Amino acid sequence: MTGHRLGVWQGTATVLGGVLGPGMLVLPHLAAQAAGPGSVLAWAALLVVSVPVAFTFALLGLRHPDGGGVAHFAGKALGRWAYAVVGWWFFVAVPIGTLAGGLAGGVYAADAFGWDGRAAVVIAFGLLAAALVTNAAGLRASGRTQVVMVGLLLSVLTAAIVASVPAVRADRFEPFLPHGLGGVGSAIGVLIFAFVGWEAASHLSAEFEGRRLLTATALTLVTVAVIYLGVAVTVVGSGAASSPAPLTAMTATGIGAAAGPVTGIAALVLTFGAVNTYLAGASRLGVALAGQRLLPHRIATPHRSLAVLGAAIAVLGAAVLVLPIGLDPLLRATSACLAAVMFVGALAAVRLLPGGWMRATAVTGGALTAATLALSGAYLLAPAGIALAGLAVRGVRVRSVLNTADRPVDVPGRAPHIAGETTARRRGGQWATGKY
Repeated sequence: MTGHRLGVWQGTATVLGGVLGPGMLVLPHLAAQAAGPGSVLAWAALLVVSVPVAFTFALLGLRHPDGGGVAHFAGKALGRWAYAVVGWWFFVAVPIGTLAGGLAGGVYAADAFGWDGRAAVVIAFGLLAAALVTNAAGLRASGRTQVVMVGLLLSVLTAAIVASVPAVRADRFEPFLPHGLGGVGSAIGVLIFAFVGWEAASHLSAEFEGRRLLTATALTLVTVAVIYLGVAVTVVGSGAASSPAPLTAMTATGIGAAAGPVTGIAALVLTFGAVNTYLAGASRLGVALAGQRLLPHRIATPHRSLAVLGAAIAVLGAAVLVLPIGLDPLLRATSACLAAVMFVGALAAVRLLPGGWMRATAVTGGALTAATLALSGAYLLAPAGIALAGLAVRGVRVRSVLNTADRPVDVPGRAPHIAGETTARRRGGQWATGKY
């Protein structure tokens, strides 16, 4: 337990910061591309899913407080393999998601100041490099700064909704389902990016007194429902959904040319804050995984773990520049990985939470998360490939160590014995009876 306690409002802002992010800068456009006006149904469906999922993780945090996140709960309930897989999913998803976030911020800033696509790429890599350097220097955005950033995003979203209401026209909702229900399912697949983050509440349980985490979660759900549905309806009804920078287009209907610089600067601040936070968390996760021998032990320091993340972002960034890869596939791949994390976390909650309404909430959250995860379609190959690759490499390393330890060695004056037998048993015991 820490000495600091979060009040209801500060706690709500903190939980809200785990859900809201720079993805909102581009997701309304991508969802409308996939489903047309029917994207409103996708937003509403994911809000319904969020209710049991959000309370599942809040209850899990209250009953089993630990800063280790979903990987800890998965390991506690399902075993070491679950800890490993969930950790790998998150660690690999961060370079993909931060690259997508950087590009989203770059697109907005470039659009705001009338620059071309090359400027957007430069801005994106500049934001990513700044976040990496900041983390390497050991600086992290404080809790108060993150709260300010969340407030800024809420202000931008609210201003966009209010400014675009007068431009909403009923005829823009026809035809409502131009791509059928399949388009709605496709929109859900990309919008998952805007709804992951509820599991972050379980990390914060030690910071709340009593049942304030449940209150903060409820207030966050209400806020997200109002903002997301407001954006979903007005972005379509005002015609702003056709713009790659929809919030700028929505705000422009109310304040004109000033909308570009305002949303552009806000996008830069929000993107840097989110990327900085995710890189900081992932670098620490990398250290934990390396300490558990689930990643190479050489990266068991924050700086080396951060260097691995930076290298992964550089390789992905080069691929994006060379190949025709846009924001949509990057966001969908990240969404699939993070949705898989939430699904396994919900399964863990079914085992860890007591019977009655708590377990019923976890079962409902797990079932709805599974249905949502299925809508990721072919992008499920991302978490599946990560898990299989990790388990395969892990299996090869274990067999290599055991085979080396079991080689017979002749010792003068003694019968042949197994060299390193004690070491092998010790290591085997560590794998079998360690924390996970």
